[in-house]
Amino acid sequence: MAKVLLVSDNKSYIDEIKSILSLYEVVVSSDEVLIIDILKVENPDIVIFDCDIDTIDFKYIYRQIKEFSVISILLLNKKTVTKDILSHANMFISVPFTPTVLKSSINSCLKTKKSLVKLSKSNQELASSLYQLNVLYSTSSQLAGSLDKEQLINIMNDGIEKSLNYNMSCTLTFNNEKEPVLLLDSTYSPTERLVESLKLRAVMNYKSRNSSNNFEINIQDIKVEKKVKYSITEYDFEVLNFDNLLSFIDVNDECHGFTEIFREKEFTLEDSTCFQTIVQQVAMPLKSAILYQEIAATNKKLENLEKLKSEFISIVSHELRTPLTTIKNSLDILTSGKIGELSENAFKFIGMAKRNVVRLSGIINDLLDMSKIEAGKLDFKYSLTHVDPVIEYVKNNLAGVAKEKNIKIEYLQKTKDTNVYADTNRLEQVLTNLVSNAIKFSPEKGKIKISSDVIDASNIVVEECFQPDIDRLSGEYLRVCVEDEGIGIEKENLKQVFDKFEQIENSLSREVGGSGLGLAIAKQLVEAHNGAIWCESVINSGSKFYFTIPLANERNKFLLAKRQLLQKAKSTSSTVLTVNIKAKTPLMDSLMKEKKLFNEVYLSNSLLAKNENDSTLSLAIIDGNKTFAEFLHKRVIETISQNKEKYKNCDIIYTYEIEGVADEKNSYSR
Repeated sequence: MAKVLLVSDNKSYIDEIKSILSLYEVVVSSDEVLIIDILKVENPDIVIFDCDIDTIDFKYIYRQIKEFSVISILLLNKKTVTKDILSHANMFISVPFTPTVLKSSINSCLKTKKSLVKLSKSNQELASSLYQLNVLYSTSSQLAGSLDKEQLINIMNDGIEKSLNYNMSCTLTFNNEKEPVLLLDSTYSPTERLVESLKLRAVMNYKSRNSSNNFEINIQDIKVEKKVKYSITEYDFEVLNFDNLLSFIDVNDECHGFTEIFREKEFTLEDSTCFQTIVQQVAMPLKSAILYQEIAATNKKLENLEKLKSEFISIVSHELRTPLTTIKNSLDILTSGKIGELSENAFKFIGMAKRNVVRLSGIINDLLDMSKIEAGKLDFKYSLTHVDPVIEYVKNNLAGVAKEKNIKIEYLQKTKDTNVYADTNRLEQVLTNLVSNAIKFSPEKGKIKISSDVIDASNIVVEECFQPDIDRLSGEYLRVCVEDEGIGIEKENLKQVFDKFEQIENSLSREVGGSGLGLAIAKQLVEAHNGAIWCESVINSGSKFYFTIPLANERNKFLLAKRQLLQKAKSTSSTVLTVNIKAKTPLMDSLMKEKKLFNEVYLSNSLLAKNENDSTLSLAIIDGNKTFAEFLHKRVIETISQNKEKYKNCDIIYTYEIEGVADEKNSYSR
């Protein structure tokens, strides 16, 4: 039944209106204070004001009733009503009025009131839906940006709380397969017995979803983490009577937990949809987070295994070297004749033993070198070098081994007066490995050709599997080729010949044996010179192994020095500072003028001035134009000199552009 508040002290009006509106509930008052109370308690739909009443301040009344959803009707008679009062009324009725006019006016106002209420409700629902959509979008964005399981669950719960404003949430998740955690987020503190009840509820919910799962959880296994907003009172079992929503978190078709929320106010269908959507959104990033965590754990195990393997190889190799040296020295003494003449058979068997000692020593050296390479501890001493003496040395050194198979080694020189920056010993090692490999797989009375020439990187043609290695080269290079007449290699096996412990399976490879590390070591050594290595082969016709080293110039000298310092920093596990300035000259000039801004943005925010935990700085690399790089170079040196205790010795290397052409200055100081 509609309610009407009549504000009047005219008895005839009151009786007449009550008679006409007998089907409605009519409340009468002429007291200002009482009118406001009636509006609060009775919540009338329509208020009829008698404008002739003298005991009412209409301006005051209208200011008060703004907060109430009512329709006002003014009864106009003798008294003049001001414009501001007229502007607040929804309808006007002149006195005298007929019953039909009054009833029609009341019905019209009730329809308007109903439409307004419906519109208000729709607006509230629309506003709520828009807010929930905004929360969903925000939550989805945050979930996509994290690979941390705990953070993902927190983002999910935060999104649910913002959109649904629950009284309590219970989320079961797992730190690992055997460590269930119940996260309680509550407005007030839950009692201990409520917590125990929620743990039991969590176990039952989980078991209902995982009836066929081998892993079961028990109440005593569950760790509880509580987050309470207000501690002024406590929640007890009454929370379990609140309206609730439950959704499971499924990852890879397995239950990773669930979340359940309780709210005193009932949830709507839209609330349920929003809740389910947020919980479903967390499944995909949670899957990625779990996979990432597994990969990280596996990588850590692999790193530890790799470290143990390297340490094992190093220890075993060193332990083997001592007895091998003793054996070799003993065999040398026996064959020298100092302890008496040997029979022909004895000399033959001792010679066989010596060859195997040399072979085993080579394998041990390969293992040690690979171990050092992988640990980043293999030293390089780059200097200006000509390749001819290196090739001649390797050729002469292996001539005796080749002679045993009647193999001839030839060197075709095309690189007179061509210099490179290289470590001579490591270059000899590369060539020795390639030529030794050629001797192993060449037939009796075969021939091995060594050649060298100069080639531009753009003119190097290789098999597709080696193309990525060639693509990173630029400029002119010394190219060395070792060609044999051996068994050859299948095209599909070319790439893997440079892998560790790799020998292409055939009868000859089994016969010649070896560590399978020679070519892998050669590849690492060539790449340490900023070069590349590859091969060509035809089955039963032989193979060609090539490697390139950049020609000697200031740029390549700088790059090798830079690589050497970076390697040093890696091997000592110390800090490397890289300051990269990538901008146009006008911007650089403006930054230089703003010295304070420059210092704060580019220097104090770098490791050089910020990271207090690092005691040494091994390298500073500064990129930019000449003026800017030299200015920053001075600032770095100044900072280091003022913090000698912190940075101790520091290598500095910097680069810049000259006349718009990218170049690198070989300035590096200690």
